Amino acid sequence: MTTTPDTPSLPETIVPALTQAIGQILRRLRQEANPGGFNISQIAVLSQLDESGPMTSADLARTLAMTPQSMGAILTGLEGWGLVGRAPHPRDGRQILFSLSERGREARRSRHMAKQDWLLAAIGALDPDAQRTLLAAAAILKDLSKP
Repeated sequence: MTTTPDTPSLPETIVPALTQAIGQILRRLRQEANPGGFNISQIAVLSQLDESGPMTSADLARTLAMTPQSMGAILTGLEGWGLVGRAPHPRDGRQILFSLSERGREARRSRHMAKQDWLLAAIGALDPDAQRTLLAAAAILKDLSKP
């Protein structure tokens, strides 16, 4: 099949459909997995501390490309909810290390389980042929993400 300027090629048709579908799934996962009503910045901080362990406010701000002032406000809120704790830096007494509290870890686990539960139910509602197609598409998407 030849294409003209008025007729998009198959890849040109797939790109907007795929980006829209991925965006909708990501938004739905965020919606389903946000029982605490956290904003995206709070979620990013909790995730970073969970993955990297204790960090200073400055290191978190740099890692997450936020201003130090914004990071301070986020950490204050998370600390107020008991989701993060603070401890003196072991080598530099002027600095504070922030880490996830047990309550923060439980919030992360709860969020993860909510995502899993929603996705499992949504996929379970599909007919078997659609499930097999989705499994094949997942493999293709994984290949697309390789460098």
